[in-house]
Amino acid sequence: MTTAAAETIDGDPDERPGPGRPAAAVLERLRVVPTSLRTRILGSFLGVLALATALSVFVTHEVLLIRLDQRIDADLTQEAAELRRIASRNDPFTGKTFGRDVRRIFRTYLQRNVPSRNEALITFVEGRPYLRSAQVVPYRLDTDPTLVARWADIPQPDRGRVQTPAGRVEYLAVPLWVEGRTAGVFVAAVFAERAESDVDSVVHSVGAVGLSLLLLGSLLALRLADRLVQPVSTLTRTAKSISETDLDARIPVRGRDEVAELAVTFNEMLDRLEEAFSSQRRFADDAGHELKTPLTIVRGHLELLHLRPEARQQTIALVLDEVDRMARIVDDLLLLAKHERPDFLTLAPVDVTTLTREIFAKARALAPRRWVLEECGSGSIVADRQRLTQAMIQVAENAARYGDPAETIALGSLITGPQARFWVTNRGPGIAPAERALIFERFHRGEVTHSGEGAGLGLSIVKAIAEAHGGSVEVEAPDEGDTTFAIVVPVDGGGGAEERSS
Repeated sequence: MTTAAAETIDGDPDERPGPGRPAAAVLERLRVVPTSLRTRILGSFLGVLALATALSVFVTHEVLLIRLDQRIDADLTQEAAELRRIASRNDPFTGKTFGRDVRRIFRTYLQRNVPSRNEALITFVEGRPYLRSAQVVPYRLDTDPTLVARWADIPQPDRGRVQTPAGRVEYLAVPLWVEGRTAGVFVAAVFAERAESDVDSVVHSVGAVGLSLLLLGSLLALRLADRLVQPVSTLTRTAKSISETDLDARIPVRGRDEVAELAVTFNEMLDRLEEAFSSQRRFADDAGHELKTPLTIVRGHLELLHLRPEARQQTIALVLDEVDRMARIVDDLLLLAKHERPDFLTLAPVDVTTLTREIFAKARALAPRRWVLEECGSGSIVADRQRLTQAMIQVAENAARYGDPAETIALGSLITGPQARFWVTNRGPGIAPAERALIFERFHRGEVTHSGEGAGLGLSIVKAIAEAHGGSVEVEAPDEGDTTFAIVVPVDGGGGAEERSS
């Protein structure tokens, strides 16, 4: 027993028993209990609505009580004023003055005035109860000795309240003087608590309406919470269903509110992620596909190098050539992989005439062909000078490589309205209709390009550069005759890097 007690005393202070420990444990458990968004929305809405209902009932009750007190004061004052008015006039039945006859004054007053609900009218003559109103009241005030002694012979008007077996009574006692002394007393009394019961009935009605509104508000709040939470739940389920290999899930968009905007934004994010993953997978597939062949060639020649020492120089040259080809393939793949990035283009004003002449000068050095500058556009565009030059040189190189060596290769540019057009035309074997839809695909080579030169990425790069500018590549390629590749871009640079970055 002593050891156990010692262990308890010397143990962790947090584990020691104490009056505050159970409450702290409960609070700790409450903190880890998850609260759904629907519950928080519903709880907040109902809390505000319940508070508003309670405040409405409270304010209504207080206002009605204040108005009741004001009405009681007004009624009592009105009764006293009516008594004075009758006493100051002639008897309506005889036409003579009342004189000292207070009994006739009281009798005339009670005959002509009907008390309000919960109101009693009492008169005293010579210190004793005289006449009272005939209306039934919960308690006979004129038979209460204490009240009779209080009211029967007052020298001055008295406004006050008393407690009776029937509850609180508000009263106004007015003396009638004859020859300087009190000849009679008129008392108008109101059973205030009975009047307040009417207030309570109104307040109960207001409370009932408030509870009905609270119930209706609960249903509306529940529906609103479901309306708000459902897209979030859908977003959560969609996010959980997304993987690197499945990015097809999208959130349905309903309405035009903030929740719909959230769904649109999330779907746009998924579109960008899907495109990024697709680009990444395409890059990996393309790199693996295209680098496999040169790597196999390099490995094969290196493995045979020790068997043929005399062919060392030839093998080294072949290996270096394959390495250079792999480097070009990697560079092209990297360029295609980043063509959708915001920093792919560096947009700036470019003079079309100067750019066209520069491209023509560089193209003439590609091959000993007959080169012709057909036309130079006049004006300025917003574009990336180096990327456009790269695309046009690629098209010109294809024309020099696959066109008829005896034919002319023509270059030109033209600005028409909101677009600028750069083209290369040459005469060659033409492009079959079945090939025209495939020539811009990565690693695709046409029937006349199967010589093994190039990786089939040139026209893919041309297309990527044109689309990065917000433009396109057009092909006019009959089966026989002139073949024209044209790069069309907007003059103001629209659809380029700025739009992608936004």
